[in-house]
Amino acid sequence: MSFDPSVFLSALTSTSLAQGAAITIALTIVSFTLGLAIGLLVAVCRDHRWRGVRWLAWAYVWVFRAIPTLVQLLFVWNALPLIIPAFSGSWFTPFMAATLALAINEGAYAAEIVRGGLLSIDDGQKLAARALGLSPWRTFRRVIAPQLMRVIIPPMSNDFITMLKITSLASVISLRELLTNTQLIISSTFRFAELYLAVAIWYLVIVSVFMIVQARIEKRYVWTSRGPAGTVSRLRTGMMR
Repeated sequence: MSFDPSVFLSALTSTSLAQGAAITIALTIVSFTLGLAIGLLVAVCRDHRWRGVRWLAWAYVWVFRAIPTLVQLLFVWNALPLIIPAFSGSWFTPFMAATLALAINEGAYAAEIVRGGLLSIDDGQKLAARALGLSPWRTFRRVIAPQLMRVIIPPMSNDFITMLKITSLASVISLRELLTNTQLIISSTFRFAELYLAVAIWYLVIVSVFMIVQARIEKRYVWTSRGPAGTVSRLRTGMMR
């Protein structure tokens, strides 16, 4: 069976793949945002003064980095409703299950990235902010956060793109994301080359768009050494927001 350009173009512009792409993007953004919030909390707990809290945070990172993402997806979708009856309701859709599993998984990786960023910031800056009378929250928002963003944006962006591709694993729990819709079309047409090339281009376009967004965010937080005025201006902008 030779490659048919008309089938490829039809698949590339099909409503089914567009809807699957929308679900893929939504799943990625929601899961990543929740995972980042979890990771920030766990990263802070890794340096908590109580040993028990530090141990729990370390155990969380250890467990969810060690277990394959596919196993976590299957566990959340198939086993979690049996353990916790509240998850057996109709509200617990494949999208909810995939979001929960991917967010928990991402939280473990984000925690290490954020912790590495926090360790890169000198403690003297925190002490100086405290000496100026800044509260812990204002110290974090005006002094720590701008520097933290500069350090973690590249690895977190890579993590985001990885998650975008990992969402394809949600096809095993019947979520109608991009890959699932592609496979449904293939099952009725058997046009493997055309459909898989179309879905590959969809992923390439989506990732390219987010890479542009990443570059703009990095530019927003970059610090340069083009002169004292420019440097102070960038530092002041980052601290005031």
